[in-house]
Amino acid sequence: MKIDMGKTAYPWTRGAAPSGARRGEAARGEAGYGEGMADRPPPFQIQLAAPGRQTPLVFASPHSGDRYPADMGATASLAALRSAEDARVDRLIASGPAAGAALIVGCIGRAYVDLNRAPDEFDPALIADALDGPVSAKALAGYGVAPRRAGDGADLYDRRLTRAEVEARVAWVHAPYHAALAELMTAARARFGRAILIDWHSMPARATGRGVDVVLGDRHGVSCDARLTRRVRSLFEAQGLAVALNRPYAGGYATQAWGRPALGFEALQVELSRHLYWDETAGAPSAGWGRCQSAVRRVIAALGADFAASSGP
Repeated sequence: MKIDMGKTAYPWTRGAAPSGARRGEAARGEAGYGEGMADRPPPFQIQLAAPGRQTPLVFASPHSGDRYPADMGATASLAALRSAEDARVDRLIASGPAAGAALIVGCIGRAYVDLNRAPDEFDPALIADALDGPVSAKALAGYGVAPRRAGDGADLYDRRLTRAEVEARVAWVHAPYHAALAELMTAARARFGRAILIDWHSMPARATGRGVDVVLGDRHGVSCDARLTRRVRSLFEAQGLAVALNRPYAGGYATQAWGRPALGFEALQVELSRHLYWDETAGAPSAGWGRCQSAVRRVIAALGADFAASSGP
């Protein structure tokens, strides 16, 4: 399978342009971020399943990216930008390929472009020349394909973006990511007769309180076989974790796009509460990191074994 990883030359930084910085100027001096690069990194990374261990599973972590291109021109702090990230989810699910799942991980920060939104999910309050037409509730709230607000609610910009800016972000990051995801899903279905996307995310502790550790989103039972939802729920509960279904997260753009069981494509969104593993104040792993990582690894190993042994749950 040949996948274009996108290698166009482009300057980038691992931090935001600070308040007052010129657009295109790299941020510097904050927590080691901000060094310019002669070539931009690929917008995503892929690791295929271990040879001989392939299953219909495709794992995705679209929001774990922490790199912010220098043209972003944000005035929000780096902490605000990073509040939108699914911090270290890619590391929590890194055992996926060994268990038989192909893995695709976004590299670019969600505050720059959101890979779990439709490519034309524009926010007219942010985009100066957005076309008239229906606007989603998420875009109206400031969380379109190019977010207006950070995860903590802070405004990202002191200016409006042009439609051309947003379309350039979509063309560089969003379009190739979803083209690659489509190749992975299509290849899995061709080989196994079905392809199953597990779209991994994290949620702030405030989203559900500490009474819920994991939220599974199957778009209220339509995006995957109900037996898959039940199995994944039972695996998390076996780790002592409290699981909720579809509230407050029923599944985003990727789950909706790939949740077509009649066509051999299934999708399930997994939201892990950050209170399990992340100190949201310090922006660093918490004391629970090891326990959470071990629990997720056990869930992944059991799920991979299910599909290796049969056609799946």
